[in-house]
Amino acid sequence: MTTVFIISAPSGSGKSTLVGRLLERDRNLLFSVSYTSRAPRGQEREGENYHYRSRAEFEAAIARGEFLEHAEVFGNYYGTHRSVLDRARETGKDLVLDIDVQGARQLKSKIPEAVTIFILAPSREILEQRLRARGEDSDAVIERRLRDAAFEIRNYDQYDYVLINENLERSEQILASIVEAERVRRIRIEDQIRPILDTFRNVLR
Repeated sequence: MTTVFIISAPSGSGKSTLVGRLLERDRNLLFSVSYTSRAPRGQEREGENYHYRSRAEFEAAIARGEFLEHAEVFGNYYGTHRSVLDRARETGKDLVLDIDVQGARQLKSKIPEAVTIFILAPSREILEQRLRARGEDSDAVIERRLRDAAFEIRNYDQYDYVLINENLERSEQILASIVEAERVRRIRIEDQIRPILDTFRNVLR
């Protein structure tokens, strides 16, 4: 049984770093690479950062119902293709999705048993410091990201877990613990319990 982990966070919260570390330490996880209609930027590569499709191709895929979730953001489409869930199930792995609040809401409605995790920085000031330290965005873009963060954080109570990323190593451990705890809680544990119960067969008669 594949468990779907949906991870959301405002830009600058450290989500990408934490997800990258989680994938490095847990080989039973498959990461969902999103699709987008925007062009690659800088050193981005097909299949690594995104799957890049033209706007027409993306809209045709939407019409065919190929996406588990999708949204249009600043004139570009982003979405999660159904094939990634099929691949996770075929390989017996759990699936990790890095998507925003809007996409998480869509996906949760289609996969109610999905586990949702929200990551955030300890404060607005620290989030702004992290955004500026990246040196990637203009002041205007940083202000927009902070406004977006305020909206996203208001939705924290829709998530199963909230992880405040104060210390990277500690947050990495907590995230890995959530994944492991959910595996123990899921139905798949039946496969491990049945053999144990069989050893008590004579006692239970």
